[in-house]
Amino acid sequence: MTEKEKFQRAFTPLHASPDTLTEVMKMTEQKTKRPALRRAATLGLAAALVLALGSVAYASDLGGIQRTVQLWLNGEMTDATLTVNEGSYTLRYPDKDGTEHEMGGGGIAIEDDGTERALTEEELFEQLNEPEVEEREDGTVMVYYLDQKLDVTDKFDEDGVCYVQLEGGEKTIYMTIKRGNGYATSTTKYILPNEFNN
Repeated sequence: MTEKEKFQRAFTPLHASPDTLTEVMKMTEQKTKRPALRRAATLGLAAALVLALGSVAYASDLGGIQRTVQLWLNGEMTDATLTVNEGSYTLRYPDKDGTEHEMGGGGIAIEDDGTERALTEEELFEQLNEPEVEEREDGTVMVYYLDQKLDVTDKFDEDGVCYVQLEGGEKTIYMTIKRGNGYATSTTKYILPNEFNN
């Protein structure tokens, strides 16, 4: 006689009552239902995690916070895509012909206690609204500020320096331009040519 037969013979006289059998069946059903609930909860949690990580990956693919803005570029109101990432920005915009252009910038600010920090999005946007100087290949020098386009080619002195006062918004900007050597701005006075880009 095998062990299986011995086991069956030993337990043959034992019979469970119908109530006990019903209870055992209920317990068996409950055991099979719990893993199904756990599995569903686990799948739901996994799906939420995948979506969250996907969002993070998507945001990092963009390289920062991206949004559409309107700003003055070359004296024209322009729709552009601004991407800000830890103190720097990238600006993508179309010209009149629809050709896409890209420019970037950024910087740091030095706090009163001497610590450095990345510029905020608001500070970067202010930087984008500062006056710009364009020196063209034909020798023309243009200044752009908000909706203003100024040709200052004939305003340079014999040392190649030009002083321009710009009005816009609530402030006056004093601009000193050195032909071929940059420019400086201030809201209080003209900066002397020897104080920058020597």
